[in-house]
Amino acid sequence: MFRRLLRTVSVPAILLTLAAALTVPSAATAATPAPSTAAVDPSNPGPFAVAHTDLTVSAAGRSFAARVWYPGTTAGADAPVAAGPHPGLAFGHGFFQDVSKYESLLTHYASWGVITVAPKSQGGLFPSHSGFADDLNASLTWLTAQNSTGGSRFAGAVDTARLGLSGHSMGGGAALLAAARNSAVKTVSTLAAAETDPSAVTASGTLSIPAQYVGGSADSIAGVAGNQQKMYDAKPSPTQLRVITGGFHCGFVDSSGIGCDSGSVTRAVQQRLTRGITTAYLLYTWGIDDSLYDQVWGSAARNLAGVVYSAKP
Repeated sequence: MFRRLLRTVSVPAILLTLAAALTVPSAATAATPAPSTAAVDPSNPGPFAVAHTDLTVSAAGRSFAARVWYPGTTAGADAPVAAGPHPGLAFGHGFFQDVSKYESLLTHYASWGVITVAPKSQGGLFPSHSGFADDLNASLTWLTAQNSTGGSRFAGAVDTARLGLSGHSMGGGAALLAAARNSAVKTVSTLAAAETDPSAVTASGTLSIPAQYVGGSADSIAGVAGNQQKMYDAKPSPTQLRVITGGFHCGFVDSSGIGCDSGSVTRAVQQRLTRGITTAYLLYTWGIDDSLYDQVWGSAARNLAGVVYSAKP
């Protein structure tokens, strides 16, 4: 029913979902194994203090409120940005979800040096998936412009050659639509990505950049078989599908509402696996840390406990 909501926004599906709501492309593929040095554990916090700011993004003819999490010189609101440059990521929220629901994940990315823009747009009952994709791309356009804007908090802090997209559920599908429209994007990672209108499955088939699909085997809202598996099947290499055994749709957010689904793993376990899987993938496919090759494409990825691995390197 959730998938039908995403495509048709029918009244029964709305009611059901409301209840649940309460360049450096050379390292992007598996072509060259990484050095044999011991890799870090990307499920643990990174070396940076985490800061955030709330602002209005205005770019590419679009304007919307957003929260930006970023590596800071100190932790907290509106702190200075740590010396960069840092990769830029735009993250799309799920249907009827506030961006604060993803704070644990997006602060984690910031601790590893990633500047993440999370638009607060398309949060109502009748979101435009195509519009949300444009908002995600506008976020990256805005962040790129800030890098060269005197007096901006982010002036000189953005690695404009390392841009990416991510998102959960509807936002994951929108991230794939956005990636298909934006040649500046180098990588995309999604969480329980849901089919959208226009089709995220079709968009996946057009992508030449690396794409990662992370899902949960117990997801009863945007299940793997009807969503992420189809996207993965459509996507040419390089791509991977990582399915968390017992993982659930709402396990990717920080708290569940009434009527949300559940799984056989705890939210803490699912989120730790998600942090490790996605952080390693982003840092590797951006070409930031080649030592993470094994955790993305190698034996460590294939044998990670609690996660079923499929890949087209």
